[in-house]
Amino acid sequence: MDKFDRIYELHSLLKAHRHPVSLQAIQEKLECSESTARRIVDALRDRFAAPIEYDRERNGWHYDHAQRQLYELPGLWFSADELYALTVSHNLLANLQPDILSSYISPLKNRIENILQHKRAGHPDIARRIRIFQQAARPTDLDQFRRIAGATIERRQLRILYHGRERDQTSERTVSPQRLTYYRSNWYLDAWCHLRDGLRTFSLDRAHVVEVNDTPAEDIADETLDAHFASTYGIFAGPPKQIAVLRFTPAAARWVADEHWHPDQQGEVLPDGSYELHIPYSDPRELVMDILKYGEEVEVVAPEALREQVRQRLRAALDNYK
Repeated sequence: MDKFDRIYELHSLLKAHRHPVSLQAIQEKLECSESTARRIVDALRDRFAAPIEYDRERNGWHYDHAQRQLYELPGLWFSADELYALTVSHNLLANLQPDILSSYISPLKNRIENILQHKRAGHPDIARRIRIFQQAARPTDLDQFRRIAGATIERRQLRILYHGRERDQTSERTVSPQRLTYYRSNWYLDAWCHLRDGLRTFSLDRAHVVEVNDTPAEDIADETLDAHFASTYGIFAGPPKQIAVLRFTPAAARWVADEHWHPDQQGEVLPDGSYELHIPYSDPRELVMDILKYGEEVEVVAPEALREQVRQRLRAALDNYK
């Protein structure tokens, strides 16, 4: 731990305690000698104007009670571990959709890297050691994303052209954006559609912004949004109507038992080592795709309609190899 980290740790220690902290406790927290601990106390008080007071009766240091919650270290101040975490977070955000957020967070990344180098905590391999892979991500136009994100944050209505894949039709909509959602490597806009007079979800790669209106967006209560969209995506779509009962082989059970398919799922390891998973669902389409990826390692036990859907898909796949 270097001097900068010790100043940060001492600040955090004093902020967290209402009563005086002894020199021994400071030494243990900062992992240093008595003389070094005293120098850090002096540096925090004199160089950074921290409201440190010494209590002779209790033989310890504390922040002035009136200023304890108000005082903060000046500038961007993090420990090395927190800076590493921020750098990893930057890489994660940048990889969610290349170039979409980079222009906004690159200046912060550069400053973080400069601080790491200044603290002698930087490492040239940090960016190379974090890898993020996305599956089936669809490209989103950077300019379109910025306009939609801006309207969502600024609470303004949007006029969009939207091409729906299912019906292969394009329609013009005026929407009040509510939330941007990142689901299975792709971006979606949850919005109030003024054409349909209801909440709808739009895939960003199929939306083209015609105009950002000055008209304020209609605000939908968070409780209403949560109730509608918490079950909107994939197998969560709509209120659950049935329970899928899936039985996985003992070999697949070692993985499936740790997987989270649905917040209300229930699983059980059977005596033969297989795993039975119960999943509530409404729209079976995405659930069928998730089942098919396990091939011969899974059987749909119930309901019969879902079992027949999977059977038909497997027969159709087999026909491709005749």
